[in-house]
Amino acid sequence: MKEALKFYIDGAWVDPVEPKALEVINPATEEPCARISMGSAADVDKAVAAAKAAFPAWSQTSREERIKVFEKIIEIYQRRYDEIAETISTEMGAPIWLAKAAQAATGLAHFTTNLEILKTYPFEEVRGTTQLRKEPVGVCGFITPWNWPVNQIVCKVAPALAAGCTMVLKPSEVAPMNAIIVAEILHEAGVPKGVFNLVNGDGPSVGAPLSSHPDVDMVSFTGSTRAGILVAKAAADTVKRVAQELGGKSPNIVLEDADLQKAVAGGVQGVMMNSGQSCNAPTRMFVPQGKHDEAVGIAKAAAEAVKVGDPLAQGTTIGPVVSETQFNKIQDLIQKGIDEGATLVTGGTGRPDGLNKGYYVRPTVFANVRNDMTIAREEIFGPVLAILPYETEEQAIRMANDTEYGLSSYVQSGDIEHARRVGAQIRAGQVHINGAGPDFNAPFGGYKQSGNGREWGEYGFE
Repeated sequence: MKEALKFYIDGAWVDPVEPKALEVINPATEEPCARISMGSAADVDKAVAAAKAAFPAWSQTSREERIKVFEKIIEIYQRRYDEIAETISTEMGAPIWLAKAAQAATGLAHFTTNLEILKTYPFEEVRGTTQLRKEPVGVCGFITPWNWPVNQIVCKVAPALAAGCTMVLKPSEVAPMNAIIVAEILHEAGVPKGVFNLVNGDGPSVGAPLSSHPDVDMVSFTGSTRAGILVAKAAADTVKRVAQELGGKSPNIVLEDADLQKAVAGGVQGVMMNSGQSCNAPTRMFVPQGKHDEAVGIAKAAAEAVKVGDPLAQGTTIGPVVSETQFNKIQDLIQKGIDEGATLVTGGTGRPDGLNKGYYVRPTVFANVRNDMTIAREEIFGPVLAILPYETEEQAIRMANDTEYGLSSYVQSGDIEHARRVGAQIRAGQVHINGAGPDFNAPFGGYKQSGNGREWGEYGFE
């Protein structure tokens, strides 16, 4: 079992002010795989003081100096790539193929994207008689989740480093070991002491004091809407900037002229990947009333082709969900879908056959879902798809927008201009047309209770 009982503060690994250990659970085995220390406000004070002291020098470094640091970070990250993937797979349950192909890959992609932005970014420009200078905001507090852990760490840390900020990171205590590796990479790459600091802990003990700290100039949070509201409230008294990337209940509108087989099967795959633990997953699928039954048949076959199992086993499509807490929440919501009268097409409560240990969830599809049902309103964060029939395109758009969230959306059509016209009417931060994947240069973030601010690419840089 790995141990990481120290925090990274001011360029060194230091003991917590008050020792308090937490076991990290492997969700595939329900057994401990690591131990970390849980921090406190006193540890946050030390880390923020280090970041504040480092800011004057780091903020004045040249573009060329930062480029050299980035090149070194990328070199070391590539060397430790497989270790990062294996760590993520162990602590949050992603299949090893996904951990290598996407989880670890996103961290590298954000570092390389921000390096390219840094090389040519216009920090100064003249407009009329005024010179505009874009300057680092200061000390940043970062609070990141467990579902795409290194992605959400690096999409905050990389632009902050490139812009000349200093920072304190609180990664998720559920999947913290990948963050330890990131800290080791930055240290080896020569990031000056105090520029990057890491304190492990939970929201009340570390997240809250970091959000409210008077010497933190900006806090960036990714996680649930409930926790994001608490972060914003904690930050309000010191009038710091707040960026939030929160929950989602993304609509996937399959238009009348779409290739139904491709659209529905692809939509199911989009929901199931990462065991449904993606804030932008297309979890509400809208299909024409006249094609509902055909779409349900396609979705059933696609979901039943998903192989749930050991993240390290060959052929596994999805692994477990991250924790017992998440498992129980998903089970309750599946049961609520049944109780409220949605048609259970496949899946349901309980573990998949043959899996008696681990937080494994059955790939589940509901049909004949109404938009007022709990499974259509709440973010389930598991491999659960709701299929909602619609009569007219206008009704589909209206139902798609009838949500407190607005992170992402999906539109499927045989005519790309048709898809764009519909997509332009969806209140969401991103519209994916015909299965378009992520773009690391595009802004990532949402409307309404999906958050404020944008990450990724130049927009995250700014």
